[in-house]
Amino acid sequence: MDMQSNARRLRRWLLRGLCLAIASVAALALWNSPWATTAKMLWSLSRMPPATALPVPVDGVRWRQIADTFGAPRGRDRHHAGIDIFARRGTPVRSATPGVVASIREGGLGGRQVWVIGPGRERYYYAHLERWAENLAQGQVVQAGDLLGHVGDSGNAQGTPPHLHFGLYGPAGARDPLPLMR
Repeated sequence: MDMQSNARRLRRWLLRGLCLAIASVAALALWNSPWATTAKMLWSLSRMPPATALPVPVDGVRWRQIADTFGAPRGRDRHHAGIDIFARRGTPVRSATPGVVASIREGGLGGRQVWVIGPGRERYYYAHLERWAENLAQGQVVQAGDLLGHVGDSGNAQGTPPHLHFGLYGPAGARDPLPLMR
């Protein structure tokens, strides 16, 4: 009887070990599959500190050409929660950081806009676009410098000189991206 009970325990232990090995191999295969690319990037981004330096996200524009309009009054009830980067209509707009495209939408004040989750899980807002990059998709992993769209005047910027409204949002709300470009 003691030998039979030891044999049963051994079989259960071997079966549990086999199940654990199969589950581990399956999890590893899933983690290394293309399906997990977005999840892996979000995990990496959450472990990175917020950006301390950023490139100007509009081709051909230097930070010295950007007016510091962060916090400027906009009407009676709100303030400018970003900076405006003026450039010729259609100028490429690129991701300032690695990240995951959280949203691509049209509407509201920003018109055609793209939201990217970047390092430290901060959110980067690219607004007033003329058009989005071809094949840009929600959930897509982007690297710094990847094309997101093109400068325009959509949303409440319609009729103003073409520009990118560039915003940066952390856990405490909007923060000025311009000092990070210097």
